[in-house]
Amino acid sequence: MEIKTFNPKEMEVPALHHLLLGAVGPRPICFASTVDEQGNRNLAPFSFFNVFSANPPIVVFSPAKSGKTGADKHTYENAKATKEVVINIVNYAMVNQMSLASSPYPKGVDEFIKAGFTAIKSDIVKPDRVAESPVQMECKVNQIITLGDKGGAGNLIIAEVLKIHVAASILLENNHIDQTKIDLVARMGDNFYCRAFGDALFEISKPMTTLGIGVDALPTHIKETSSFSKNHLGMLGSAENMPNQYALEQIRLMNNSYEERAAHALLLLAKNEYEQALEQVWEK
Repeated sequence: MEIKTFNPKEMEVPALHHLLLGAVGPRPICFASTVDEQGNRNLAPFSFFNVFSANPPIVVFSPAKSGKTGADKHTYENAKATKEVVINIVNYAMVNQMSLASSPYPKGVDEFIKAGFTAIKSDIVKPDRVAESPVQMECKVNQIITLGDKGGAGNLIIAEVLKIHVAASILLENNHIDQTKIDLVARMGDNFYCRAFGDALFEISKPMTTLGIGVDALPTHIKETSSFSKNHLGMLGSAENMPNQYALEQIRLMNNSYEERAAHALLLLAKNEYEQALEQVWEK
């Protein structure tokens, strides 16, 4: 793979901005509702956003200074003045309205009205919630960290979640959010978004309480074969145990070729059956 190297200090900010956003994604979207000191509403999306703590529940997003003018975003000014924000999560059903709300309307223009959203009064904070959003978080601003004074510089708004409102239709019985129903969207580079829905979703068992044997423990013939990609090796290395002699003897009795067993192993890996797949190819 040919690599081209860039030095951020030698790049114009717009070019660096596009390179970073094209590489770091998909990025979740913070659809932030704020009010100014006079109570005027503002609604704007930001994809420099994530959750960083559960105890206390902390989310962070960054309304960066305008790359063209260096001006601060209205969201930043409002959050700094009132110390409150509602973070609305964006799904596919509202993505075009959300995009419209990102237009650079003058201060004082209500994006709830411009983008056709329904406002709901919050329980604790002054900014309204977006009724169309599947998850709405009422937050207080704990801290704001300014990262620079020039265009493109971020402003990290560190907010504590005080109350979470979730559409009942997307909740499972254990109150986990059903990832097949929330239909989230995320920001990519340029004008691209992606949708976490259907075939775009897949599951990988997290090795939180288990230890995989590791790629280094795989026999050399597995690591050197063209049958498996690096990703496949990671799956085989996620098996918790090396094959036992009984399992290997049963596979020998079937008298299948290595190529046949490797093909079967790939089918097993597609079903996340790591140990069974490893048994198929442990011996050459």
